Amino acid sequence: MHILERELTYLPGIGPKRAELLQRELGLKTWGDLLYYFPYKHIDRSRLYRTTELTADMPFVQVRGQFVSFEQMGDGRKKRLVAHFTDGYGWVDCVWFNSQQYVLKSVKLHTDYILFGRPSLFGDRINITHPDVDPADTLSLNKMSMQPYYQTTEKMKKAGLHSRSLERFIGTLLQQIAPGSITETLPAHIVSRLCLMGRDEALRAAHYPATAAELTQANYRLKFEELFYVQLSIQRYARYRKGTIRGHVFARVGEYFNDFYTRRLPFALTEAQKRVIREMRADMVSGRQMNRLVQGDVGSGKTMVALMTMLIALDNGYQACIMAPTEILAEQHFDTFRKMLDGMSVRVELLTGMVKGKRRMEVMDGLRKGDVHVLVGTHAVIEDNVVFHNLGLVVIDEQHRFGVAQRAKLWEKNLTPPHVLVMTATPIPRTLAMTLYGDLDVSVIDELPPGRKPIVTTHVYDNNPAQLYRGIDQQIREGRQVYMVYPLVRESEKLDLKNVEEARLHLQEIFPRYRISMVHGQMKPADKDTEMQRFVSGETQILVATTVIEVGVNVPNASVMVIQNAERFGLSQLHQLRGRVGRGANQSYCILVTKYDLSKDTRRRIDIMTETNDGFEIAEADLRFRGPGDLEGTQQSGIAFDLKLANLARDGQIVQLARDTASEVLDEDPTLAMPQNRIMVERLRYMKRDEMDWSNIS
Repeated sequence: MHILERELTYLPGIGPKRAELLQRELGLKTWGDLLYYFPYKHIDRSRLYRTTELTADMPFVQVRGQFVSFEQMGDGRKKRLVAHFTDGYGWVDCVWFNSQQYVLKSVKLHTDYILFGRPSLFGDRINITHPDVDPADTLSLNKMSMQPYYQTTEKMKKAGLHSRSLERFIGTLLQQIAPGSITETLPAHIVSRLCLMGRDEALRAAHYPATAAELTQANYRLKFEELFYVQLSIQRYARYRKGTIRGHVFARVGEYFNDFYTRRLPFALTEAQKRVIREMRADMVSGRQMNRLVQGDVGSGKTMVALMTMLIALDNGYQACIMAPTEILAEQHFDTFRKMLDGMSVRVELLTGMVKGKRRMEVMDGLRKGDVHVLVGTHAVIEDNVVFHNLGLVVIDEQHRFGVAQRAKLWEKNLTPPHVLVMTATPIPRTLAMTLYGDLDVSVIDELPPGRKPIVTTHVYDNNPAQLYRGIDQQIREGRQVYMVYPLVRESEKLDLKNVEEARLHLQEIFPRYRISMVHGQMKPADKDTEMQRFVSGETQILVATTVIEVGVNVPNASVMVIQNAERFGLSQLHQLRGRVGRGANQSYCILVTKYDLSKDTRRRIDIMTETNDGFEIAEADLRFRGPGDLEGTQQSGIAFDLKLANLARDGQIVQLARDTASEVLDEDPTLAMPQNRIMVERLRYMKRDEMDWSNIS
């Protein structure tokens, strides 16, 4: 067994109880897990200050001196321990609200200590709250010029495990491992060509760097390694799939497609739509399984592209299926397809949780016999008892809403895997796409249908609703409809946010002449569908809703989207909501309503929304603001977010370098059989021990 595979129980200072806590709270089980638990920051501990130099605007400081007295002040929750500390030049008051008895027992008076913390001013005295206190004879400033800080949890803190505890554990661990004994994981030709730090040196320096420059070098090496193996794994699979996994050959473009294209197409296709259809057509005649991601901003016509691709499947004797994330969206696709295909000999059926009893059995029987040509559904379509006669094409709409295992089940619906078309209206930043969807071929619909006018987005504050209501009234009098979106369903005591139930009552008072629908996620599906249909049909003029209408709802007559408490939404979500309007020929508006007091980042988010309608630009900004782990759905994506150190929002250049390097390696040695590349095979095998083979899932 390699030393890094030893369990934490056997590391001096940890023991069984602490090891169990570290595994439960941080997922750390082995010495290697602990070594790869990196600090979230380092602070320079190389300089000592005099107390007379300290000011309240300094970030962190350390001074050497002695405690001369303690006093306990206040009572109850406000009880605090105050210690008076001097270095012979001046005074600092140290304050503890927690762990007071521990401090009194462990800290001695008139003994040299090094005090470390963030200074503040209380009255006319410098205070440091909960400082680090180290005996001066045990702390070598030369050895610890950059002190690491580690994230911990509340349960760990209650058990006495703080950042300093983890620092000590990792220090002990590195003492147990002889310098140079941590094996290399990158081939020598890559390390030397890219001038990378060795793995052993990098792992030590990532925790205890001598300088900030050394920390930068260490982090660069470790980030590159993480991203390189992600890219190598993705590209190996993509090349393997293209070379070996056979697909149905859709050789014909026949009656279904041609009849629809020449006689029933409601509007001319854009050049972007035509290009994407050609790209998919080339995939489907190649004899290989299509695995293609189609990105298109809201309103770009992805659904039409999907429908025409499904008609090609029908022309070749196969069934097609589209899976949507919500019943509302599934029902909308169902209604759209039925209307567009009316008069054609195409049987379209719906399968959701709402389809029950005899109707459900009829749909299932039609699928088995091949009488159902196109199935529209939610996750209900992946149930084991849903059996197709000959499924040839699967369309996954808004794929980030589905987990890896759910999508994988669709592969099992035919002996030869069906072609897979993955669609998203959430533009994916380039660095994210290279990592999440590197094994998919990517098409982009980067053109809106003719006649669409850019949505006008404005920002208003919630202290002047009268002007907003006048604008809404004007639009309704002109025959338009309005969305009013709120972040909560019911009033919250914790958050002063608008809510849909009160909003409906309030708006009914403001607009007594108009009819109002309400939709939110806590409603029964049947009630939700009824309310939604009232708005779609034009029976109601205002739809009060939560974000359940974020994806897919299509009401061309709706021209105003009002988003209350817009500061509570992320950029991509705001963009998705905005995309519910602007679907007709009329000028549409998106009104972002916020409180006046906004943080700098929030104000910048709102400004970006008012400055651009470009979904890709917004997605890049959202990635910078929130990071990849916070973007909706990305936690389901697998290996890309097991990254310990690399950040796809900040490390785009390293992502590109890793991708290029992996491509060069595989161009020269597709099977990694060369002796100098065997190290990569071993590393990939080690990394995949506990991982699902996610990369073969669209």
